[in-house]
Amino acid sequence: MKSIGILATHPIQYYSPIFRCLAKEKSIDLMVYYCLRPTQKEQGTGFGVPFEWDTDLLSGYPSVWLNNISKSPGLDRSTGLDTPEIGDLIKKRKVDAFLITDWRYKSMWQAIRVCRQTSTPLLVRGDSHLRTKGMLFKKVVKEMTHRYLIKQFSACLAVGSWSREYFTHYGARNIFFSPHCVDNEYFSSQADKVKNEKRILKKGWDIPEDSFVFLFVGKFEPKKRPMDLLQAAKIMIREKSLNKLFHILMVGDGPLKKECQRFSNVESLPASFAGFLNQSQMPKAYAVSDVLVLPSDFRETWGLVVNEAMACGLPAIVSDEAGCGPDLIREGKTGFIYPCGDTRSLSVKMFEMAHDKTAIRMGENARARIAGYSVDKAVQGILQAVGAVTG
Repeated sequence: MKSIGILATHPIQYYSPIFRCLAKEKSIDLMVYYCLRPTQKEQGTGFGVPFEWDTDLLSGYPSVWLNNISKSPGLDRSTGLDTPEIGDLIKKRKVDAFLITDWRYKSMWQAIRVCRQTSTPLLVRGDSHLRTKGMLFKKVVKEMTHRYLIKQFSACLAVGSWSREYFTHYGARNIFFSPHCVDNEYFSSQADKVKNEKRILKKGWDIPEDSFVFLFVGKFEPKKRPMDLLQAAKIMIREKSLNKLFHILMVGDGPLKKECQRFSNVESLPASFAGFLNQSQMPKAYAVSDVLVLPSDFRETWGLVVNEAMACGLPAIVSDEAGCGPDLIREGKTGFIYPCGDTRSLSVKMFEMAHDKTAIRMGENARARIAGYSVDKAVQGILQAVGAVTG
């Protein structure tokens, strides 16, 4: 039996299914360490509202809350997670391999240091890519520091093609595929359950029953570019006279929400704002929608809402800067990719899908495509990496 330790920042809805699946492996003795127990306010950072996830993120696997001694605890700074006890726990447990899910925080470096001291195989799973934008000086510094950093890991777990490219660029010793994923079965089954309520759900969000629905899901913040979808809708109405054919459903909250609402009202756009929806409510939004739109810029290192949507049978229109595009979008089959910020190109893709009614066929393809990005596949990659680094 192999003993595996995992250090995570805080409970995340996308990681819990992976941990549960790992814990079921008879050959694995798992322990997950959490650095921060976020308050409702901290959990709601960026969402615009304080909240707690309404799905269980802690059952089904063993976990420990670490003592965070940071004077200013939080996820918005590297020193916000400071848990020196992780070093003693790694030594005491004598783990065969240790996995971190981030390297931005002090806690992660505390674990990295002890793993090096004890010759414990160290793994990292991440979605960073090379298409970030910034000052040349920062890129030069990053080129030097990251080549040193990546070589500290016995194996790197790539969640997609861009993260594999990233790890390869910085000289990773071993790379394994552990795809970004959601609980496909949960989202698919929950969306199917509420299909019969589609008419009632649409009425609740003021969506005309026969409208073709484009869906935005996410924080209303600059990197998500929610206004791009509304701008594209304006172009469609002005140039195609399609205001009665389609509808926009905006799910989420955040600093840009009021601006988006004002624009929608001034332009008389066919749009509804559902506000923040918790995990158990999200399948309803997917059930009433026909296509997901992800307009995000390069800071969207993946975009797991695309996984959720595809699991529910929706195709997606994705910006060419979002990390999931090369893996999940097959042009004209599971959706479309368009140049980030080019709202005219986005409107063309939207018109094509709404006018030609190809979304159903694409949705079936999307559901088939996302089957390869499952919790089982992610766990399989972790197990392969652990087997390789422990001999």
